[in-house]
Amino acid sequence: MDKPKTGVLLVNLGTPDSPKVPDVRKYLREFLMDGRVIDIPFLSRWLLVNLIIAPFRAPKSAKVYRELWTENGSPLLHFGRHNEKKIQELLGEDYVVWLGMRYQSPSIRSALDELARYPLESIVVLPLFPQYASATTGSVYQKVMEIVSKWINIPGIRFVNSYFDHPLFIKAFVERAQKALSNKSYDCLLFSYHGLPERQIYKGSRGNYCQLNNCCSTFGTSNLHCYRAQCFETSRILAYALDIPEDKYQVVFQSRLGKDPWIQPYAEEVIRSLPAKGYKKVAVMVPSFVADCLETNIEVAEEFREVFLKAGGEEWIFIESLNDSDTWLECLYSLVKGT
Repeated sequence: MDKPKTGVLLVNLGTPDSPKVPDVRKYLREFLMDGRVIDIPFLSRWLLVNLIIAPFRAPKSAKVYRELWTENGSPLLHFGRHNEKKIQELLGEDYVVWLGMRYQSPSIRSALDELARYPLESIVVLPLFPQYASATTGSVYQKVMEIVSKWINIPGIRFVNSYFDHPLFIKAFVERAQKALSNKSYDCLLFSYHGLPERQIYKGSRGNYCQLNNCCSTFGTSNLHCYRAQCFETSRILAYALDIPEDKYQVVFQSRLGKDPWIQPYAEEVIRSLPAKGYKKVAVMVPSFVADCLETNIEVAEEFREVFLKAGGEEWIFIESLNDSDTWLECLYSLVKGT
């Protein structure tokens, strides 16, 4: 009889199958029709996504994806596959590791189908989102439970909730920063995170604790699952590890969509104001992404650089994401093992 194995499901957000307009449109539709991403009534969401966003945004997004695409395809999928293989090697034959994407291919369902071919003692679900948010980690949990609930034999399942303060996660980003900033002087370091609508933060607030201002200056049981609070805590820990004083770093949020208020400070507004304050040389890292993607390589590395230089900035130093970092692989190994 085969020895029972521990299944490991690595999950990232997803990527279009190609940078062609139909594939980008298909990706946008699946992504934005998720009720945890655009959390409005179904009919309103369907009309917004299918009649406005997908038809008009897909051609523009496809153009940007073409800039992002490499000979290995999507960086997000490329590094996901690389890490899937490396983690399998580190964990050994008692484990079986598969990568799934919340949207598009390879899907969570296809990855779970592969895991189900083995005699499973348990499954570890590891979303590749360091900070918890309902629209990311929460959506992954919901999808996994929806699929597994139909199985006759359901093994034990452990969900990794967040690891925004895990020592190896912090160490991996510190190493990236030290490499990029060695022999470089800079006036300010920006920690940029993907944004969320304010209403999603309020919905998750315990006892109306979240006010979206100084309540994120400390982290504890009252804001345990607050995405914004976790982002600020990651930044404080990284700044301490890099020996950066409080007046030399800022936290910002990027990638706004629509007219509703999103969590602040807004990245573009802050970046535009920096040169006038004397910050002419600025470094930026994006600790909400563990692999380079459209939001890092295009939005932060290129579009924000252009905003900064037009405002009078002199040097924009982009710090790449964790990608295939050895320390990041150690972190994933530790998270799977529960250490």
